[in-house]
Amino acid sequence: MRTGTADLPLHGGRAPRWLFERMTLLAREMALAILSNEGTPGLMQRLADPVWFQAFGCVLGFDWHSSGLTTTACGALKEGLRELSGETGVFVAGGKGKTSRKTPQEIESACWMTGQDAAPLVRASRLSAKVDSAAVQDGFQIYHHTFFFTTDGSWAVVQQGMNEQSGMARRYHWLPPERFDWDPHAAIAGESLQQVLNLVASEGEANRRGAVELARANPLKLVTELTQMRTLSMPRHHDVRLDDLHPDRLARVLLSTYERQPEDYTALLAVPGVGARALRGLALVAELTYGEPASVRDPVSFSFAHGGKDGTPYPVDRATYDATIESLRRAVKEARAGLSEKSAALKRLAGVERSLAPAASA
Repeated sequence: MRTGTADLPLHGGRAPRWLFERMTLLAREMALAILSNEGTPGLMQRLADPVWFQAFGCVLGFDWHSSGLTTTACGALKEGLRELSGETGVFVAGGKGKTSRKTPQEIESACWMTGQDAAPLVRASRLSAKVDSAAVQDGFQIYHHTFFFTTDGSWAVVQQGMNEQSGMARRYHWLPPERFDWDPHAAIAGESLQQVLNLVASEGEANRRGAVELARANPLKLVTELTQMRTLSMPRHHDVRLDDLHPDRLARVLLSTYERQPEDYTALLAVPGVGARALRGLALVAELTYGEPASVRDPVSFSFAHGGKDGTPYPVDRATYDATIESLRRAVKEARAGLSEKSAALKRLAGVERSLAPAASA
């Protein structure tokens, strides 16, 4: 899942209602088919695979080269599974823009119904967003965050950032990592950049330890050092820049870290108010104090079944789309009703092409 790249140009607009309604139906039936054959682990694994997710969005009929594929595919899944969460054990929270900020409340609401402890899931949602908005400083501003989770506590994240200057987007995929501060992503798809500060790269462990030690110390020392740095002619080799670091503003944030005494870098990430600038300041002072540089490695590592919204490679074939939905619905219904074994259901799914032929020629 860490191979391959995908360029995602920023596109405006939205899917027309007639298409999104079909996307919702097809996304639901595809998810149910996966759950029937592979269970919730299979669905989470697929969502965390950028190649599968890109193909999924294309099958739904969205433009293969558009940033909107991410937001629309996640939205279709959320809408399609909304009424089936009690039956499937799969919940979808978050979304684009203001909706993304409602993720914690949506997680808590779902967990209230299931009896789950919402705290670990809310923490995972917030930390994954914090890593990609502050710890991986790659020029992409997160504007979309979708959190998929199940009644057994497993989860996956699909979130996306935009770079208005380059007109490109970058999509981040997550499964539960061993550590949030050690190469935590399942994969990332987007444009490869040169100027990246990766504060969760495995090779930056020593710098992170230094940053945590500084965050636990009296903030006066760190603020004083940052103030002095701004008056010096810094060596060219330092990759962490001072251009927009303001020691006086950082002082308030560092006071919070001093009061909380974070035990490790993940705990530091979880401190409210600790954002990109505070982490960058800590990384720079840790580099100069301990001689341990932060990593600048870009973590990015990385269809046309029914046509595309913009007519690329051809307009969406509504009859074929509807036939696909109905064929999948019948196959999943039979498999879940116990009318056939899994092998028979798979054979029926393999026969989708035959069932599409009459509709396509109608």
